[in-house]
Amino acid sequence: MTLKLVVIGGGSSYTPEIIEGIILRHDSFPVTEIVLVDVEAGKQKLEIVGQLAKRMIEKAKKPIQLSWTLDRREALKQADFVSTQIRVGGLAARSKDERIPLEYGYIGQETNGAGGIFKAFRTIPVLMELAKDVHEICPDAWIINFTNPAGIVTEALLKYSPHKKVIGVCNIPYNMRHSTAEILNTKPENIMIEFIGMNHYVFGRKVWVNGVDYTTEVLAKLKEGLDYSPANIVNLGWSQTFIKATSLLPNPYHQYYFQTAQVLKKDVQALKENGTRAEVVQQLEKSLFELYKNPDLCEKPKELEERGGAFYSDVACSLMDSIYNNKADVQTVNTLNNGAIPDLPEDAVIEVNSVITKNGPQPIVVGSLPDSVKGHIYQMKAFEKLVIRASITGNYEDAYLAMVMNPLIGEEADSKRLLDALLEAHKDYLPQF
Repeated sequence: MTLKLVVIGGGSSYTPEIIEGIILRHDSFPVTEIVLVDVEAGKQKLEIVGQLAKRMIEKAKKPIQLSWTLDRREALKQADFVSTQIRVGGLAARSKDERIPLEYGYIGQETNGAGGIFKAFRTIPVLMELAKDVHEICPDAWIINFTNPAGIVTEALLKYSPHKKVIGVCNIPYNMRHSTAEILNTKPENIMIEFIGMNHYVFGRKVWVNGVDYTTEVLAKLKEGLDYSPANIVNLGWSQTFIKATSLLPNPYHQYYFQTAQVLKKDVQALKENGTRAEVVQQLEKSLFELYKNPDLCEKPKELEERGGAFYSDVACSLMDSIYNNKADVQTVNTLNNGAIPDLPEDAVIEVNSVITKNGPQPIVVGSLPDSVKGHIYQMKAFEKLVIRASITGNYEDAYLAMVMNPLIGEEADSKRLLDALLEAHKDYLPQF
C-alpha cells in the first residue's frame, strides 16, 4: 500500500519540520513517498532542503521515497495529501507588505491590515490553480493549507475552487495551548481550550486541564501580564480591565486591533532599528540555509524554532495522521462553520475545535459569539469576504472596499493611496488586476 504526500513550497525553511513530523509518526502514518515541489525561483533552496530531508530520512531508517521537482502536475499523481506552504513573491514581497503601510502611518504586518490583504491577493489565485490541478489529478487528496492568511485562503478555496477537501491550519491555537500549559505548570496535552472566532481573530472562551475548568485561573494569570506569544510577535501584555471585561483569552494577533497605537509606535521604532520583520527573517533564513547545507546535519536544527511559524508543520502532520487513521480526536482547524457558531453563515470558514475523521473535520458546536466581541467578528468576517471577492475578480473597487473596511485602515483617502502604492509594488504578482 502506498501513502503519498506532496509538499507545495517544498523549498521552504519549514520543510525539515514537516519531514521530522512524518518520521516521528511513521508507525501510525506510514508515508511511503514524499515529493517536494517548488517554483524556478526556489530551485536552489529546494535542492538544499531536499538533500537535508534525504539525510533525515536515511538517519531515521524509514522506508520513504523522497524526491523534489519543479513539475507540480507530475508530482500530484496518486497523491493522498497535499500540503501548501507558499509565499508568492518571497520575503521581498513580505517586506513591501510591512514597509509600505508603515510609510503611510498604518500597521504593516504580513497577515493583518493592508499587508495581509495583499498577501491574500497574491496567494489566492495561485492556490486556486493548485486546487484545480488537485481536483483533476488526485481528486481524493486532502489539501492541508498552512499558507497565510490561512482562514481567508481556506474559505476562498472551499467556496470557489472545484476541490472541497481543504482544511486550514494555524500555529496560533497550538501556541495558545502551550502558553497556557506554561502558565498553569502542566503539559500541553492536558490542556483543552474552547476556541471561538476565526483565524488570527480567535478567542479562547474556556480552558480545561484534564477536564477540570481552569478558565478563571488562566484569566487571573493573564491579568498579571504573563508572556503569551509566538516567536514573531512581541507581547505588549493585556490590562486587567480588558481581560476582566471580555472574560476571554485573546490571541497574540489581537494586539493589532485592541492596542493599535502602541503596536504602530513599536513597529515604527523596530523599522528604524532593524528594518522590517521580513528583513530580519531574511537574515535568519540565510543562516538556516547555511546550516542546512552541512552534509553532517541529519535533523531539524533547533534554530528553526526562531521562525515565527514554527510548529505549523507539527499541527499539519497531526491532522493528516488523524484523517488517515480516522482517529476522531479533537484538533483546532479552519473549516466550514456548518452551524458551530449560529451567528455566522454556514459556509463561513471559522477556526474551531473539530472531531477529525477520515471524512475530514466535524466542527464542535460552540454556540453564539460573546457579546463583547460579536461586532468585531462580524466586521472581520465581512471584510474577509471582500478580500476573497477582490482576489478573484481583480476588480479595483472590490480591492478598495477590502482596504477601507479593514479595521486597521478605514480612512477612505488613505485606503486608496495605500491600495495604489501596493498594487504598483506587487504588480508582477497580481495578474488579475
